[in-house]
Amino acid sequence: MNRLSLKVVAVALVVLLLGGATANALTKKKKPKKAYDLSANPLAGVQSKQPDKELYDKAMVALRKGRYDVARLDLQTLLNTYPESEFRMRAKLSVGDTWFKEGGSAAFTQAEAEYEDFITFFPNVPEAAEAKMKVADIYYQQMEKPDRDFTNAQDAEREYREMINMFPDSTLVPRAKQKLRDVQEVLAEREFQIGNYYETRADFVAAIARLETVADAYPLYSKSDQVLLGVGDSYAGEAHNIQMAPGLPGAIRERLRAMYEAKAAEAYDKVITRYPMAPHVEDARDRLVAMNRPIPEPTEAAIAENDAEERSRQPLHFSDKTFDLIRRGPTVVEAVHVGEPSLDDPKRVLAPDVEKQNKSMFFEAVNQGRPAAPATAVTPTGPNEPPRSDRPSNVPLQMQAPAGGTGVGVEIVNAPNSSAPAPSGVAPADPNAVIKPVVPANNALPAPEAAAEAPVQVNDIKSGQNQPSPAVTTGKPKKPKVDQSDESSSKKKKKKGLAKVNPF
Repeated sequence: MNRLSLKVVAVALVVLLLGGATANALTKKKKPKKAYDLSANPLAGVQSKQPDKELYDKAMVALRKGRYDVARLDLQTLLNTYPESEFRMRAKLSVGDTWFKEGGSAAFTQAEAEYEDFITFFPNVPEAAEAKMKVADIYYQQMEKPDRDFTNAQDAEREYREMINMFPDSTLVPRAKQKLRDVQEVLAEREFQIGNYYETRADFVAAIARLETVADAYPLYSKSDQVLLGVGDSYAGEAHNIQMAPGLPGAIRERLRAMYEAKAAEAYDKVITRYPMAPHVEDARDRLVAMNRPIPEPTEAAIAENDAEERSRQPLHFSDKTFDLIRRGPTVVEAVHVGEPSLDDPKRVLAPDVEKQNKSMFFEAVNQGRPAAPATAVTPTGPNEPPRSDRPSNVPLQMQAPAGGTGVGVEIVNAPNSSAPAPSGVAPADPNAVIKPVVPANNALPAPEAAAEAPVQVNDIKSGQNQPSPAVTTGKPKKPKVDQSDESSSKKKKKKGLAKVNPF
């Protein structure tokens, strides 16, 4: 009896549960199925049956399905047929999207042109930031590895910087900054590889130029600690070369070695104070200990900042290294995700600048032990002293003729110690002068001399003598005859006698 009752109760409960589930299933409303997935269409929520709206939606569907030529045709029809449509701005931007998603160098060139035109026609709309962002993305997608052509990386860096500076209030700025960090990671890696190559070849001047450029322009680089270590090692290599240089005086050698070691220690100190959580910070401490230099202590702010940078980086796995051999673009896994990227053009350190720095250090070491030459005041010569070449004279020359006239265009300044009265027009002589002036006794100019008389012409032939008369010639003079018997002539001679008959 009890078993029968339990079975009845169980069956009743099952029936009730099934009935409730069936009722819920019948009362539950089904969601209407969308005709098209317009998730990429920002104007999909606009309910409109206008033809321009339908053309735009149709183009977005074709764009999502990869029919880029159909999408462009619909968008161009919209722009040409409805120039006053409210969808013309989005249609103009979507034309560039069709080229951008199609890919390829030619399509990217067309997309860039469309985006630039959009920024020109609609510079103040929020979509202008999106167009500028996509221009930068075009170069970002064409970037090569750090050891190859870096032109696209430089163009991407420039475009991202312009986008951040032109549209600082855009919602796309955080994404643009992260892309900029990735691009700067690639450019810094390229410079670091070149600088490391120069360092291994003992070309320390070129290595310092490359590595200091990375340290100054890209402080968020994932290998910044290795960069500064390379700078310090290059200066230490310069100090070693100076120590082994032949023919250099010992005092100068020691001063130069101390200067280069101070530069190396400065680079090692920056590793500890700026990147205290970096992997190679212990190497910097070991180098300072070997140089008998004090080890600085980093601040709490520097430790927190560098710790946040190191935590934001993703570790480089084996799969990343494997796919890096296959993919075309660079690997930016180790790029930092915090901090402000550099928005200014990097100031490059050139090898000639490092050479000038080395020369200035050499001259400083040479002149450091020499006593400074005392500065002597130069006094002009007095009126009673003879002029000297190393002292200026305070006796001026007046470049004008005196009133009386001396025949010279300069006024004669008389020396003292002269008792003779000064002639008219000449300044009186100094009675204390040692050298007496030479002054003409008479200042008046001599009278002009009269011209001498010309001598009387005398005829050598006297009157009454027979003078020879010149030969009178009439006509042309006769030329002397020339004997032409021995000479050959091209003129044919007239034959005489039997010679006329002989043809030879």
